[in-house]
Amino acid sequence: MRLEGKVAVIIGAGQSPGEGIGNGRATTPRFAQEGARILAVDRIIGSAEESAAMAAAEGAECVPFEADVTNESTLAAAIRAAEARWGRIDILHNNVGVSIGGGDKPLDELTEEAFDRVCGINLRGTIMACKHVLLIMRRQRSGAIINISSVAARENTYPLVTYKATKAAMIAFTEQLALQNAPYGIRANCILPGLMDTPIAVDTRARASNRSRAEVAAERDAKVPLRGRMGTAWDVANAALFLASGGQFHHRSGAAGRWRRAGAGRLTNPSTQRGAGASGSKGSSGAMNSAALKPIAARKASRISGGCPVWKM
Repeated sequence: MRLEGKVAVIIGAGQSPGEGIGNGRATTPRFAQEGARILAVDRIIGSAEESAAMAAAEGAECVPFEADVTNESTLAAAIRAAEARWGRIDILHNNVGVSIGGGDKPLDELTEEAFDRVCGINLRGTIMACKHVLLIMRRQRSGAIINISSVAARENTYPLVTYKATKAAMIAFTEQLALQNAPYGIRANCILPGLMDTPIAVDTRARASNRSRAEVAAERDAKVPLRGRMGTAWDVANAALFLASGGQFHHRSGAAGRWRRAGAGRLTNPSTQRGAGASGSKGSSGAMNSAALKPIAARKASRISGGCPVWKM
């Protein structure tokens, strides 16, 4: 098992209201299947408990914990709780984000309150969680941090200002995190999901636009070139597993400098197309599917010693 003996803290391990399964809830049992011990953190403790029960059904030790990413002290408490219980933290997975549900709008409709709210949830919470876990990982001289950005960070037609800005900032922050902490044996990566079939992505839009879920899902499916289907939370969970377990980048120096441009702006490895370090997706996906992940380098990645690849789905 790829995470045997590892301790993982998953921030945003719960579930938004709606059909299907979200990224955090899928990642929790996926990590459990691979042997991780997990602190399942969510703002709503009942939701964290449900995810923990799924992990327990896989035979894993999983403890639910209540914390709010807009409150640094609760994030610090979550990190302390994981270390106190297991003596170490090997993986931090930051998986909290909001757009329409936080009041995000196009620029001419955006309010200051909505901007601050989305920034606090999408960006500040991740930065503060990393701040507290780094004290432990640096002492261990090992660790893996996995953040969630979005293809919206690179997609020029995306209309919502704060979501796009915070997800672009997440890439920049993760690059900085990787560079500054590589000497301590800490890896940092972020995943850029595309159009996903999750409750927060589909059901929230259906409620906001007063349309049916089926109508919103069909509209999003039609925008996906590969098989006309959105990705699922299992795709993100498998990507996070790949990065948490080390994948093909473990102990490989300067890997990011070897990516080149191919196709529609995607950067791929000229010597291999191996991107599928994680096992095949459990869900049908317009995002990962049999080709799984293809690594792309972040901007100026050739200057990154030790590599800080960004994973675009």
